[in-house]
Amino acid sequence: MTTTTLVDTARAIVADGKGLLAADETVPTITRRLAARTIESTGDSRRAYGLRDRLTAYREIGARFAKWRAVILIGEGLPTAACVHSNAHALARYAALCQEQGLVPIVEPEVLMKGMHTMERCATVTERVLHAVFNALFEHDVSLEGMLLKPNMVVPGQDCPRRASVKEVAVATLRTIARHVPPAVPAIVFLSGGQDHVLATQHLSAINQLEGPKPWKLSYSYGRALQDEALEVWRGRSENVLAGQHAFYHRAKCDSAAALGRYRTEMEIEEALA
Repeated sequence: MTTTTLVDTARAIVADGKGLLAADETVPTITRRLAARTIESTGDSRRAYGLRDRLTAYREIGARFAKWRAVILIGEGLPTAACVHSNAHALARYAALCQEQGLVPIVEPEVLMKGMHTMERCATVTERVLHAVFNALFEHDVSLEGMLLKPNMVVPGQDCPRRASVKEVAVATLRTIARHVPPAVPAIVFLSGGQDHVLATQHLSAINQLEGPKPWKLSYSYGRALQDEALEVWRGRSENVLAGQHAFYHRAKCDSAAALGRYRTEMEIEEALA
């Protein structure tokens, strides 16, 4: 597998307006999500929703990329230096092994929204984590051109009393990644991390609308922010399949526009009137 092929694959994943559905939940996670909407979680119901249980096959049967997620919790005395270092090392080792096997690694260091921390504290921790991750990627000889980064946006903790505006989140997020993500990385596909689906769309579009150099494509790899509307509409009922598919298409269309900096809040109203 040549580096050129990895680069081509990485760029194809994030062609203009394209993003990723992060449908890689474990069975317990998707069970909780379905149960919240009174949908029984069985092998059949999970397949009906279109989710795979786990990735069990590799490049030999068609896989071209993979993802590894490391979670970083902000709290009293957290994260520790050892936590940041060990997670960065694990992500880099995974990325190197992926590239050895001809797979594009999606590297996901997620600073969790859980907690009362401010947006400023999130920015500080995210910068520490990104700095450590790219140091480790360098030490493991990972080709930056043949990978994708999936970080969190810089947002306040879920329990923080002071919320941040869409513009504040966009500015803080772009400033943070500009300081620590090399321009050789072809794209950054943000995770939604528990954000409301509309807010996640607004944040992505606002980041893309900011002036200044942006050497990477800025797109999305959303899980809940892409799926929640469709799940609410579908609720496990066969008669709701088409309506659920329409809801999913609408959110994907909005996020595609956001990846190009073209999302408008009117798109939500237009959908409601359609």
